[in-house]
Amino acid sequence: MRRLDRWLILLALVIATGCIGFLSSRHVWTSDWTRGARASLAPESVAVLKTLKGPVEVVGYLSPTGPLREEVAAVMERYTREKKDLTLSFVDPDLDPAASRQLGIAGNGALLVRYAGREQRVESPINERNLSNALERLARGGERIVAFVTGDGERQADGRANADLGTFMGQVERRGIRAVPLNFSQTRGVPENTDLVVLASPTASLPAGSIAALVDYVRSGGNLLWLAEPGNADLGTGTLADVLGVRVLPGVLVDGQGSTLNVNDPRIVVVGDYPFHAITRGFRDTSLFPQVAALAQVSDHDWAVVPFLRSGERSWTAFDGIDNDKPSTIAFHPETGELKGPLDFGFALNRLSPSPAKSEQRAVVIGDGDFISNTYVGNGGNRALGERIVDWLLGDDVLVDLPTRGAPDRVISLSQDELNAITFGFLIALPLLLIGFGAGIAWRRRKR
Repeated sequence: MRRLDRWLILLALVIATGCIGFLSSRHVWTSDWTRGARASLAPESVAVLKTLKGPVEVVGYLSPTGPLREEVAAVMERYTREKKDLTLSFVDPDLDPAASRQLGIAGNGALLVRYAGREQRVESPINERNLSNALERLARGGERIVAFVTGDGERQADGRANADLGTFMGQVERRGIRAVPLNFSQTRGVPENTDLVVLASPTASLPAGSIAALVDYVRSGGNLLWLAEPGNADLGTGTLADVLGVRVLPGVLVDGQGSTLNVNDPRIVVVGDYPFHAITRGFRDTSLFPQVAALAQVSDHDWAVVPFLRSGERSWTAFDGIDNDKPSTIAFHPETGELKGPLDFGFALNRLSPSPAKSEQRAVVIGDGDFISNTYVGNGGNRALGERIVDWLLGDDVLVDLPTRGAPDRVISLSQDELNAITFGFLIALPLLLIGFGAGIAWRRRKR
């Protein structure tokens, strides 16, 4: 009887092993135990894949000799794990040189990604960042043209000076956006293929012709990003502000709330809590805004104006002392007309487009352009917020709330108990342990 039980147990084990083997060939289960899930796709790449609602075809023009095909297949396996209708195939460029030349693929090591009748080329190095950028360009639906007004001391889209926007636009251009200069002294009006016009903090008065061209562009349904600065109302932009139904308030917005985050200059407005809008939905990163101008709405306009950037309770518009070397001495003087916060300094505007070719017109006015400048774009969520603003203005709502790009373990989160344990361990326990070892070694040597 016992021998029969043993044979039945053995038979059950064989059947169970066979069932597990059969199921493993039909169903795949993967678990990533690496730190920060580095063996899997980053959250932003997964979010981009979710915006692609149809099949994606990836063709690798790679030689069968060498390790490139295996490396690309390893990268693509992460994508196929998340999107089942993403396919990968390889073509030997030496066997089909005519097709390679026609597609503009030179040499070895390029991918061609196709989606919804559109295609993007991914040159080497073929990695997750470059591939996800190509997929995001496909999700955007084509290259977008962003024109930057130039000629009056504006921030340059490709500039490397501290006040310019070269670092930010370099990141944005990888996602399917192309920046072009727009000088109204050399061109008449805004070109028709322009998707967005940016007026980035002019330092000189705009000529009447430039203001008229911008006003005509807005009145005809064009999208606009206006990065204002304290004192912009004196640079001839008043007419543009009237068309948008906003007003740049005098003075510089100062806020003592930043002191809680070790920002001791009240002229730098720190924002971690945002009014609800599509731009800021789900956005939790802290952003820094130096030298901000507060904004106000003008009633009786056909624009829907929604504030999405707002200062704290301890803020006000300062008129005096903002240029001294001791910003901590800035005080609130309501008798001079200074306004107490919270005050808005970022407006998102939208309305039915006057152009029959568009359904909606959008504009954003922000009382600061430094936050995406080369100096400050790397602080907190500045770059991510700037990308959200550009995506919303271009009508790419599906891309607005993509997760912030960055290393998964760049932030160390420790509770107070954990901090106390580390402090006790390194400042008390470890020194006592070393003293004990030293005393023990000295005692043993004396006994010899």
